[in-house]
Amino acid sequence: MKLQTKLTLFNTVSKLVIVLLFVALLPSLIKTINQNYTDTRLRKQKDKVLQVVHNKGIKFFIEDNEAYASYTPLKEEYVSIEFAPPNELLDTIRNERRAVEGDTIRYRILSHTFKIDKVNYLLEVAKSVNTIGETSTPLQNIAFEVLLSMVILTILADLFYSNYVLRPLSLIIKTKLRGQKFPNFAAYKKVQTSTTDFEYLDMSIHEMIETIERTFQKEREFISNASHELMTPISILQSKIENLFEQEDVSDELKISLLEMQRILNRLKTITKTLLLISQIENEQFLKEDTIGADELLQDVYDEISIRLQQKDITCEIQLPANVRLKSVNKFLLFNLFFNLVNNAIKYNKEGGTITISGQPVKGGFMLRVADTGIGISPEQLPHIFNRFKKFRQSMAQDSFGLGLPIVKSIADFHHVHINITSEENVGSTFELTFPDDLVGV
Repeated sequence: MKLQTKLTLFNTVSKLVIVLLFVALLPSLIKTINQNYTDTRLRKQKDKVLQVVHNKGIKFFIEDNEAYASYTPLKEEYVSIEFAPPNELLDTIRNERRAVEGDTIRYRILSHTFKIDKVNYLLEVAKSVNTIGETSTPLQNIAFEVLLSMVILTILADLFYSNYVLRPLSLIIKTKLRGQKFPNFAAYKKVQTSTTDFEYLDMSIHEMIETIERTFQKEREFISNASHELMTPISILQSKIENLFEQEDVSDELKISLLEMQRILNRLKTITKTLLLISQIENEQFLKEDTIGADELLQDVYDEISIRLQQKDITCEIQLPANVRLKSVNKFLLFNLFFNLVNNAIKYNKEGGTITISGQPVKGGFMLRVADTGIGISPEQLPHIFNRFKKFRQSMAQDSFGLGLPIVKSIADFHHVHINITSEENVGSTFELTFPDDLVGV
């Protein structure tokens, strides 16, 4: 999952949690707000009544020692003044029930005692609890709609901003890591960003690629120079050994020793030529100007290696369309590629086994498949089979140099051919080579 998606998902989930929490707390919040508002209103009404009493006297409300009470038409609110016990002191707001004309109504009542001319009076200012709760549902709906709108706006803002902030990171990943083969040794193009961390990341990747490029170049130069330098003394030694064979006074024991030396020199010469070939491929010293039919190329490989097939009684079946041609390729290198694959399929196959070479169009190109019924490759070894510096137990048992598959990999990379391998021990291996559309013609 992309970082931007994770951030957006986190922001969305966190805001939804806040919304759910707010919705759960909203009724109690609205109730508290309404109650506080009602209490404030009751206190203001109390102050107004006391101001009237102060200005006009208590007789404005109480005449002939009768209590005063005033109700709204629907009995939703009332104000009352009556006599109170001399020592009673009240200044409270609470919910109580009152019987009004045969109806029992629950009120929010402010009770306050005050004295005038040493007479204690009780003032009550009340509002019906039902009328207080009438505004709760509309307020809840309004608050929820406002909150939901704000959450949607903030999610969109977060999405836009995270996309803006992370866009340089996406460009770095796309252009420097995923968009093309890594490491990419092309000219450095700086990703424009105002984020220091992304600038540092971009520059670090570039510096790392430069280091890798220098290391690769040194390795290629070393392999190329060493291979060239080794060929001369190897050829001289081979010539001297051949000259010794021509001498008549050479004993049989010496001849055996010379044969062993010659065998070792031949091995060394083969390894040197192979390393030199790999170096030339990786330095792109070959042209890609050939066009050849896939069936024709594989038939040439079959003709070259048919003797080895007969020696191990292995059947090789070639099942390719006759009209598929490979263009803008190097015939010599592709021949080496398939020769090494078929040679490995013979080398590690069983007596009387089979090798099947087939091809079919696939999305994005044409796939050539080389499958055998050999000993297979273990899962532990499979990720390392193209490593030229790693030689497996099977190669040692077959007196192999372990450079066949590295050559295959180098040639495939040179032609931008993708290789996929599936293998099962004691069942066989399958190499799938996908040639891109620009290399395939009809």
